[in-house]
Amino acid sequence: MTTIAIYSNKGGVGKTAAAVNLAFLAAEGGERTLLCDLDAQGSSTFYFRVQPGIKRKARGLVKGARKVLESVKETDYPLLDLLPADFSHRKLDLEFADQKNPKTRLSKALDPLKPTYDFLLLDCPPTINLLAENIFMAADLLITPLIPTTLSLMAHQQLLDFLDAQGYRSERVYAFFSMVDGRKRLHRELIAEARARNWRLLRATIPYLSYVEQMGVHRAPVAAFAASSPAAAAYNELWQETRRLAASTV
Repeated sequence: MTTIAIYSNKGGVGKTAAAVNLAFLAAEGGERTLLCDLDAQGSSTFYFRVQPGIKRKARGLVKGARKVLESVKETDYPLLDLLPADFSHRKLDLEFADQKNPKTRLSKALDPLKPTYDFLLLDCPPTINLLAENIFMAADLLITPLIPTTLSLMAHQQLLDFLDAQGYRSERVYAFFSMVDGRKRLHRELIAEARARNWRLLRATIPYLSYVEQMGVHRAPVAAFAASSPAAAAYNELWQETRRLAASTV
């Protein structure tokens, strides 16, 4: 099982939309896929029409083993399951802090899933705390959405600096641009600036289109209700790049 975290330390960058669409495309391609919604807001859980809540709140993720498996739910799509969000996830970092080896609790909780799935995608909250460090330990790849703003680029540099300072493998971090309006000069300039830096930027970019916003109305991935749209094509390109990277980690 390859674990891919869709992570950003900045909110509002299209993280959940990417997680939902990548998970859908992985399953559509024949891969047994689980999307784990770690964000207490439960947006991925909402998109897949699944009721939030895991067994005994956060116990499954804190103590691992059977409780995690019992909490997994099927979605409407073949080969795609969901570990739904729970409001208690807002306290996961505090729960982990009280455990032995607190930075590896998430990895141990997810271990029982490895025989069942080819891909595990993590939809992560936008924080740098103990939960984030658990994510850094558990993920084989971190895929980070950026939006073409100065603050987004600054936040990404802060993330890379943190990973290097704490001894995490920043070479596993790849970024892509989302919410891009190619007509805007500032967007073009900031993307060019980012590509000039020593960052691992994917070629795929997600355009700023209403199809992505309509996910909340349809409660579905873009490719499920607008398969021929430019947004669906962009997410497919992003998934193909991500899948090639995942193959190189095996």
